[in-house]
Amino acid sequence: MNGLRRYIDKIKPTFSEGGKLAWLQSTFEAFETFLFTPNSVTRRGSHIRDAVDMKRSMITVVIALMPALLFGMWNIGHQWAAASGQQASFWLCFVFGLVRMLPLIAVSYIVGLTIEFAFAQVRHHEVNEGFLVTGLIIPMIVPVTTPLWQLALAVAFAVVIGKEVFGGTGMNFLNPALVARAFLFFAYPTHMSGDSVWTAAKWWGTDAIAGATPLGEMMGGSIRPTASLLDLFVGTTAGSTCETSAIAILLGALILLGSGIASWRTMLSIFIGGGAMGLVFNLIGANSYMQLPFYYHYVMGGFMFGAVFMATDPVTSAQTNAGKWIYGLLVGLFAVLLRVVNPAYPEGMMLSILLMNCFAPLIDHCVVAVNIGRRKKRWKEAQK
Repeated sequence: MNGLRRYIDKIKPTFSEGGKLAWLQSTFEAFETFLFTPNSVTRRGSHIRDAVDMKRSMITVVIALMPALLFGMWNIGHQWAAASGQQASFWLCFVFGLVRMLPLIAVSYIVGLTIEFAFAQVRHHEVNEGFLVTGLIIPMIVPVTTPLWQLALAVAFAVVIGKEVFGGTGMNFLNPALVARAFLFFAYPTHMSGDSVWTAAKWWGTDAIAGATPLGEMMGGSIRPTASLLDLFVGTTAGSTCETSAIAILLGALILLGSGIASWRTMLSIFIGGGAMGLVFNLIGANSYMQLPFYYHYVMGGFMFGAVFMATDPVTSAQTNAGKWIYGLLVGLFAVLLRVVNPAYPEGMMLSILLMNCFAPLIDHCVVAVNIGRRKKRWKEAQK
């Protein structure tokens, strides 16, 4: 590493102001800080020395996504083998899923990072680090049969419209990964919903084997999903590429909570809100979906993935402690409400989080305003 450090220091003047390739300074700095901790420090004002910068935080999130990603790769192959009636080993299933996932991940990163680098060069800004996570999450929340060109359009839309037009990472008010998913859902609904998009039929291409997801079965009037509660918890069911395994997602949650990157208040309140809404429907009991035990909602679809990795996005969620409770409760409540009441949106979690992204600033504003009012009241009472 010392040799690499010396080489980078040697070529750095070429990319600095006045160098032959100064116009690529943002790109050079992006690769340099990806490999090494930045050697720049603040010059004025109070600050804290910390080796954990934004890139390291984003890499921690990527590590937290690994259990869900690896299980998702295996499950893609498992669903293919089960639907086609083949006897496939663990490794054959994993390799099948790996072959199907790599093109999705590659397209997401190539398209997204190209746009990120282009915006950074034009603005003469540093390359934003947020796409390290976004570029991986987007392929993890779409069906395995999603055409690559559609994914490329969705990524471009998410980066440009969902983030860059607002100033880049830290300035966007909507989760970019969910913006991509919403774009696909509304622009190409036949490739994002139904029973014929979740299980790949071949090692490549968009051909699929028909098979309903647990949410699809419930929307069809089933009393219970075909899969057992244990299967739903483990994740051996059809669904988006990496959203099915509660165990893998909870492992990622432990990493995020242990590192302090995600808020336990947001996560916990989402489960409380979703469970409360499920219990309300249990009391109503007008149909089989309303009679479904509330805890089934936790392990069906993208509820748990959204609660752990999407709703906890520090940029688009509430910032105040009280606001996180309110934000999470409403996310969980609306997710279950949309699932059960509106058959046009069987998932619910995506639209619920996007809706609350819009209201997160208002929630924080109200919390701060209430706190200010309480302090003023205490001050007036102290003056008496």
